[in-house]
Amino acid sequence: MPGPLLHLGASVLCAHGGTAIPTVPNPRVLVSGQPTVLMNGPYAIAGCPFNAGGSPVPCVTAQWVVAALRVTSGGQPLVLMDSQALCVPNGTPLLPVSAQTRVIGS
Repeated sequence: MPGPLLHLGASVLCAHGGTAIPTVPNPRVLVSGQPTVLMNGPYAIAGCPFNAGGSPVPCVTAQWVVAALRVTSGGQPLVLMDSQALCVPNGTPLLPVSAQTRVIGS
């Protein structure tokens, strides 16, 4: 399904509300003047409050597992608003909240 491309300034959260930031932005393709995000680039997560059974198990990093099928950069798929990622160590999803809306990919 088509969706807006994610970029460095997009708002992305882990399922518990921690802030997720791309560690390797893609400077080859810019949207709204900001680098896009490739599927193979991990995200770092800060401020995840997840606590299971009295033991903290916060999200630390995340990796995209589903991204654009038809839009690539350097042979790697770009990440869309509806792409899917899993957080480590607990396997919960990342949630893109807002991004630019001018460039749509599929």
